[in-house]
Amino acid sequence: MRQDITDLIHNITGSALAHATALDGGCVGDVYKVTLADGGAIVAKAGAPGSGLGLEGFMLRYLAEHSGLPVPEVLHADDDVLIMNWIESSGSLGPKEQIHAADLVAALHDITSDSYGFECDTVIGGLHQPNPPTKNWRTFFAEQRLIYMGRQAMDARMLPNAVMARLEKFSGQLDKWLIEPAKPSLIHGDMWSGNVLSAKGRITGFIDPAIYFADPEIELAFSTLFGTFGDTFFGRYQERRPLRPGFFEERRELYNLYPLLVHVRLFGGSYVASVDRTLKKFGF
Repeated sequence: MRQDITDLIHNITGSALAHATALDGGCVGDVYKVTLADGGAIVAKAGAPGSGLGLEGFMLRYLAEHSGLPVPEVLHADDDVLIMNWIESSGSLGPKEQIHAADLVAALHDITSDSYGFECDTVIGGLHQPNPPTKNWRTFFAEQRLIYMGRQAMDARMLPNAVMARLEKFSGQLDKWLIEPAKPSLIHGDMWSGNVLSAKGRITGFIDPAIYFADPEIELAFSTLFGTFGDTFFGRYQERRPLRPGFFEERRELYNLYPLLVHVRLFGGSYVASVDRTLKKFGF
């Protein structure tokens, strides 16, 4: 760990560093669990300028202040260092955890706004995520999610031009499958199992947010992409916020185009084939 981060931790906590263990850092940089000399523990994330750690800290603080979603307490956040309290997690998302998660996520989605997007741009997986306030959900989803991320992937030579052309045509016809939600809902934005912490039958924290106001179905779809939540979660969620018919049969795959495009931009490979299959399913 860099000496400047060690010094920063000491200044913030008032305790010396006893031990640092490297954790999985995902896409934005190096992550450490830091055990302090006084027995406490924190998490330190270090990234290069432009990694979005300052924005990550802002999003965590926003969720802490405006929602009941459990998130780490941010002790320090700037462009290249983020320091948070440590949250215990067993890594299990069994039935009890999924029921608790459904209650928390439904309550998050009850928080609404007058427009889609957010008060500022955010990040997802370290990638820029534009959030211009927009009154129409289909316009926002088409332009600021599908087309924007598709072009980012194409410019990085991760997405073939021909697939991008099909994606643009598809994005222009979303009204065939999507209707306007009653209200924009606040979403976590990156809800897969690695970002959901749990212990002893309860959710202990949500990390690595990519927040904005959206159709909450995009969040629910993402939670199924890598098997984060299942029938127990959705049964409980629908007691709080019933889903319109057609979500599982059709709109789930449509909405998962966005996280797939994020993964294309980051990793390429088999995710391009997943985008191709989804576009073909919808006739493009």
